[in-house]
Amino acid sequence: MERPEWPAVEPGAQLRANGCSGTAHGALRNGYVRGLPAPDTQIHHIVHNGGLYKKPFNEAFEETPMLVAVLTYVGYGVLTLFGYLRDFLRQWKIEKCQNATEREEQKDFVPLYQDFENFYNRNLYMRIRDSWNRPICSVPGAKVDMMERVSYDYNWTFMYTGRVIKDIINMGSYNYLGFAQNTGACQEAAAKVLSRYGAGVCSTRQEMGNLDKHEELEKLIARFLGVESAMAYGMGFATNSMNIPALVGKGCLILSDELNHASLVLGARLSGATIRIFKHNNMQSLEKLLKDAIVYGQPRTRRPWKKILILVEGIYSMEGSIVRLPEVIALKKKYKSYLYLDEAHSIGALGPSGRGVVEYFGLNPEDVDVMMGTFTKSFGAAGGYIGGKKELIDYLRTYSHSAVYAASLSPPVVEQIITSMKCIMGEDGSTFGAPCSSTQVSCTLYWTSFSLGCTDLELGGSDA
Repeated sequence: MERPEWPAVEPGAQLRANGCSGTAHGALRNGYVRGLPAPDTQIHHIVHNGGLYKKPFNEAFEETPMLVAVLTYVGYGVLTLFGYLRDFLRQWKIEKCQNATEREEQKDFVPLYQDFENFYNRNLYMRIRDSWNRPICSVPGAKVDMMERVSYDYNWTFMYTGRVIKDIINMGSYNYLGFAQNTGACQEAAAKVLSRYGAGVCSTRQEMGNLDKHEELEKLIARFLGVESAMAYGMGFATNSMNIPALVGKGCLILSDELNHASLVLGARLSGATIRIFKHNNMQSLEKLLKDAIVYGQPRTRRPWKKILILVEGIYSMEGSIVRLPEVIALKKKYKSYLYLDEAHSIGALGPSGRGVVEYFGLNPEDVDVMMGTFTKSFGAAGGYIGGKKELIDYLRTYSHSAVYAASLSPPVVEQIITSMKCIMGEDGSTFGAPCSSTQVSCTLYWTSFSLGCTDLELGGSDA
């Protein structure tokens, strides 16, 4: 495949990490761009690894204003200094206010935090704890109802008043496409299955917990993803943390993005494989690690690695950035490694028909060895899945801890997933799913719900 022709770079301009140019806009590390580019200017991404993807990849993020950043750090600094000063005064019995100290009944327990974490929780977090962990008492729609609570001991404990605060704007839900509602087709289908199968299976898939609904769901997932086979799990977090140890072990190498989710990190650590971290979305950093792994092999023995597994996410939820999947696949092929793609946040929310980041870039699903995703976001349910070749899925059915020891998915949850997935695929006889899963609408829902400040995300030459 020939390398695509890219617009000429102006004299004096420097190419930054990940191939983003345009110093006039203040290019930052890993291709992040300070502010928005001028309307008549484009910042193109140079493909270094075989030109697999011929369209320019443009990604710009709004940088935090300097004044906001400075004031935030100053505020934290002042609170920290006053916290240490007041702890010192309390130790010498000068400070009378004991609100930021542990309760007497808690001091006999083993400390849950290290020294600074304990200090931070007592002196900083406790001041604003009421702003987090508030229980809601409604469906996670655009607006939610919240239970009112008060504290009389510096937010160490809370008491509920019995009143409900209505119509609070929801800015932090996973309900990207609106399927987690108490009315509509999904609710009606789940209610019918609940009356027939009950709420729980009370067994594992390998024993008495394999229902016809589970088989139907997995066939639908495989068809939706465009892979040979798929398997569903009852918990999205455990889909990563319990399956990665089944795929790699001692003598294997894991190359993980520095901003990967905690479930990927835990799974990598539990596997016993050697872990090396590459800079976020930085293909030069990834390629260097791959080269070193091939050239030097395992430490001490210099034997070749049994497997090299690359761990990436489709959308990195805390940053809002999309993986540079075409280049990752090109590197994976070049160095004969394996690719594990976590599409927890991108499945249903990217691509013309909601099939995730693979469809978003117009790539072949067969190029991704392990396709993982969850049902807790776009599908409004619970659990996760892994898709890939039939040999892979058959292996996981036997050796995955989540498959062998964990209880099966609840039948009403399975039906919720089936109904919402068919809706996205347009197989429910309605036209509701198409606009929900369109790239532009779902990306707007995604970044609005997380309030990430992503100011511009476009794919050159496409309709995205």
